[in-house]
Amino acid sequence: MNGKERIAAAMRHEIPDRVPLMCQLALGHYFLNTDLRPHEIWFTSEGFAEALVTLQRRYHFDGILINIPGRDPNWRDAVATIEESAEGEIVRWKNGDRTLIPWDDNAQHYPADPAHARPLFDEFDPDRDFDRIDDWTLYTWGVYHTPTLPGKAPGLLREPPDYFFRTIDLVKVQVGDMVSVHGEVFSPFTHLMELFSYEDALTHLALDPEKTEAILDRLTDASIAWGLAQARHGVDAVLISSAYAGGGFISPRMYRRFVLPYERRVVEAIHAGAPGVPVYTHTCGHLNDRLELLMETGTDGVDTLDPPPIGDTELADAKRRIGDRMFIKGNMNSVYLLQAATVGEVLDHARERLRDGMPGGGYILSTACSVSPRVAPEKLEALYPLVESEGRYDI
Repeated sequence: MNGKERIAAAMRHEIPDRVPLMCQLALGHYFLNTDLRPHEIWFTSEGFAEALVTLQRRYHFDGILINIPGRDPNWRDAVATIEESAEGEIVRWKNGDRTLIPWDDNAQHYPADPAHARPLFDEFDPDRDFDRIDDWTLYTWGVYHTPTLPGKAPGLLREPPDYFFRTIDLVKVQVGDMVSVHGEVFSPFTHLMELFSYEDALTHLALDPEKTEAILDRLTDASIAWGLAQARHGVDAVLISSAYAGGGFISPRMYRRFVLPYERRVVEAIHAGAPGVPVYTHTCGHLNDRLELLMETGTDGVDTLDPPPIGDTELADAKRRIGDRMFIKGNMNSVYLLQAATVGEVLDHARERLRDGMPGGGYILSTACSVSPRVAPEKLEALYPLVESEGRYDI
């Protein structure tokens, strides 16, 4: 089997030749471990596609997650200067905005006019303000990781601009049918968190739940539009990134009210509009008290399953509870890979995941969350020989 076939089998709960291997990498890991400059990876489709494929080949991953949309090819027209500093690259925009791209971390954007950063929840009108949602720079930045979206129709995203697909196309040309290519869309709840400040959004779950629901109802349309567009464009799976829906942020009761119905709509829309394309969900942190609620969204799989101490989910228990309904990707402690003194310790940690995850299929070996920027590459390089030798099924 090749990587694409192997991951497809795992997502269908079939038995592949061996456990698939696929980790998500932090953007800073690409910055530090490729020859590309940070702004080329962050702001160009060509640069990000090259970084994705370069490290997929280095680590022998069976799949690639494209977690940033393709970029406007004319983005430099809006740039005044790109400078290097001790902190990282600094992109100065002609409108006065500034973007800092650290050498080892996600880019940070600073609007020249704070009034255009984010709206205030109390002042936001769901019946009027979605028509000018792109006026708030940090919403666009937080969701699409770019300060502006040239070529997009005003209001919520309903038809992605053509350049959004550019990275997908470039990656697929390079890997052909050998590697599983996945797209990503932010969940409606993540859109809510990025539209307002995290504190403002979380506070109003309790203070004004009805207005929150009205806003989530509209934001769901944007999640559906980009998720379905990727599925129809040929990705092999769509990941719903729902990072803020874990136990560290909201209770199971709030999850049922503010996350479950809206993510269910996204899953159902992709399943209906692109039959056969799996959908799976990424949620960080504590999930043990809401695994069954997550299953109610209709998602085909779960990504992360952070183990203790960064989460609270034991892989063997999760397999018993949800493994016959959802495939599982993850459960390797992402922080442990950075702290472990030896490659041998990392391999022992991965062996425990193979022991608990691989029986019966439906498991993809992966770090729970993104591989940290400064994880030594040799720790990831060692995972492929492990699955080749100890992750094989007797078929």
